[in-house]
Amino acid sequence: MTTDSATQRARPHTGPAWLVLALACACQFMVILDSSIVNVALPSVREDLGFTPTGLAWVVNGYLLTFAGLMLLGGRAADLYGPRRMLVAGMFLFSASSLAGGLATAPEVLVAARLAQGIGAAMMAPATLAVINTSFTEPTARAKAFGAWSAAGGVGGLVGAVAGGAITTGLSWRWVFLINVPIGAVLIVAAMMSLAGTRRNGREPLDLTGAVTGTAGLAALIYGVMQSADHGWSSGLVLGPVVAGVLLLVVFTAVEARFAAQPMVPLRLFKIRGWRSATACC
Repeated sequence: MTTDSATQRARPHTGPAWLVLALACACQFMVILDSSIVNVALPSVREDLGFTPTGLAWVVNGYLLTFAGLMLLGGRAADLYGPRRMLVAGMFLFSASSLAGGLATAPEVLVAARLAQGIGAAMMAPATLAVINTSFTEPTARAKAFGAWSAAGGVGGLVGAVAGGAITTGLSWRWVFLINVPIGAVLIVAAMMSLAGTRRNGREPLDLTGAVTGTAGLAALIYGVMQSADHGWSSGLVLGPVVAGVLLLVVFTAVEARFAAQPMVPLRLFKIRGWRSATACC
């Protein structure tokens, strides 16, 4: 085996570095964009599908709840099954649920599609981080790549409101979702072409206790915060989920620190400044 072929086999990507970075940034842009692009379209969605005010809020909250609540589990899945596999699977689910949302004829269908979109986003976002981390090994290049990735997410949040208004006014609220389908198809092809698959001789076991407590804790905490907009912080509908979420996250931290043989999140990572910054931006 030659040195060049050995290096090629070890590389986590098969395409040029700029394409890998562009792919990661585009995926992160879409993930953050979809957290805000729907907001301007909500009046049109309510009129067409007959949403109640409470139900309409879940068009936004459903996406945010599954996205944020499952991101930790999505990151661990990327470690176990490989970032390319998770990125492609997440993008496929994201695109398919966008199609379902764009064609929805009932409130329940649109909310279900948004929940599924959030699951897809929770698979994609950590996978893009893993792709950058493994593709850019030189510290300066890696720092620049993480900076571009963070900027893509920030721009996505800002563009969402403007794009949502333009699409809703010029076409229809349905195209807020449908536009993700062709873009997602392009990104799936780009991921298959530019990222190398990973092969593992043995697969590490999933930290099931950490997965349950971490995911449930994040979901409960986020749900409680969402409820505060309608009920106030003193309401049991807010305090109950928030307290339960905090307690579950305390248990999760104890499990990861002392009991998990293969922790979902090694706590030593929080000592790395770059990792903390990237995680906060995600």
